[in-house]
Amino acid sequence: MAEVVHTPRVFSGIQPSGGLTLGNYLGALKRFGETQDRGDMPTIYCIVDMHAITVWQDPEKLNRATRELTAGFIASGIDPTKSILFNQSAVPGHAQLGWIFNCVARLGWMQRMTQFKDKAGKNSENVSLGLFAYPALMAADILVYHATHVPVGEDQKQHVELTRDIAIKFNNDYGTDFFPVPEPVIEGAATRVMSLRDGTKKMSKSDPSDMSRINLTDDADAIAKKIKKAKTDPEPLPETLEGLEGRPEARNLVNIYAALSGKTADEVVAEYAGQQFGTFKPALADLAVERLSPISSEMSRLMQDPAEIDRILAHGAEQANAIAEPIVRRAYQIVGMVGA
Repeated sequence: MAEVVHTPRVFSGIQPSGGLTLGNYLGALKRFGETQDRGDMPTIYCIVDMHAITVWQDPEKLNRATRELTAGFIASGIDPTKSILFNQSAVPGHAQLGWIFNCVARLGWMQRMTQFKDKAGKNSENVSLGLFAYPALMAADILVYHATHVPVGEDQKQHVELTRDIAIKFNNDYGTDFFPVPEPVIEGAATRVMSLRDGTKKMSKSDPSDMSRINLTDDADAIAKKIKKAKTDPEPLPETLEGLEGRPEARNLVNIYAALSGKTADEVVAEYAGQQFGTFKPALADLAVERLSPISSEMSRLMQDPAEIDRILAHGAEQANAIAEPIVRRAYQIVGMVGA
């Protein structure tokens, strides 16, 4: 017999590693706001600062990055009166449940995680234990709220699959169905936004070239300049999407236009079929400025009042803890911890 009824609930988080980009907006923040505004299930969004310290962080920069990411959430459409918005470390249940999941997850599962392999590289013996084990904490982030739906980019899908494995194993180990088995939600025309200088690489704040990305703090002139100077090819836009095969930079710009406009990539190609990028890129630049400049301005305004940001985070943490605390307490009881 089920111990709980798993009502639909959305959870997702972003790491405050500084420097929000167009990729963060289209791949996550924009979709978070759309999910919130549909109103068909509660939405919980988290600044995952505990994940950030799996590699060393300058404390002052981490503090600022947490506030800046909070400002980015709000400026992108997350309403703290409609969604729960908070920072991970303010809710003890994440770490508490994370330890239980460290004991449920298997070493082999962690060794297969591609993001760890990518981040550790050849120095896997020298990275922090936290970097190796943090997928179990990510599972706790989701399951401490009994979340059923997790909006993620393609590169995070493996982590949700691990969360599903952990939930299933916990339930099987203890003869319960206490934890839901969450579903990854991957949707939208630009869930993976690529570099403006190399369409085969993901847009990243760590790229040495600032021209490779659009930062959410860029002003209108910088946004337009970067779009107009984005790498393309000499061919016109084709009549169908299939014609963009083997043209990664062209496909990337079409995807960005589609995501910003709310159209499908097929509709964008049909609209601009046969036209050169000399026509398409100025149109994309105008659209990007129209959509992104208000976000940049609002982020700047919010960052001038850090006390208000801290108040919003504290209120969100209270709401989050009210959900998480009884779930953690019950998980402790299930595994047999005395006094839980």
